[in-house]
Amino acid sequence: MYKVPLNAESLQKRLSYIEESVHSLERFKGIPLKKFHADPDNFRIAFYDLHKALEAVMDIGSHILSRIPGARPSSYKDIPALLEKYKIIPAKFSSEKLVKMAGYRNRMVHFYGEITENELFEIIQEDLGDFLMFCKHINALLKNPDKFNLKAE
Repeated sequence: MYKVPLNAESLQKRLSYIEESVHSLERFKGIPLKKFHADPDNFRIAFYDLHKALEAVMDIGSHILSRIPGARPSSYKDIPALLEKYKIIPAKFSSEKLVKMAGYRNRMVHFYGEITENELFEIIQEDLGDFLMFCKHINALLKNPDKFNLKAE
């Protein structure tokens, strides 16, 4: 049914970007907000790593969908719904987590001047596990692409 196989090497590289970014962001997990605010480099590091992880999530989703005929997202916000539709990502994770990731990615790209230290800090404290859960779902796909009617190179 699907003409072009998944590029497993490309997907693994992007999964590594996510894991590296999360690892970097973990340095801020559990520290007091005051300490996070104390060093201006913390905001830059957090912004960069979070943006990199979000871009990798959307790139992975886009790559997978590009292998499914008729599954072309018209925007980043369409990626979660299509991944859910084709059973790549569970519905609850897609609607509760991945949609927010897509929205925040768009905010970081288009409204970067409005991103605050407090919101980045909150994401680091509360949401890093969402990235690892996404990686788990994609690794399941890579281990058994036939289950999802896909093929991997």
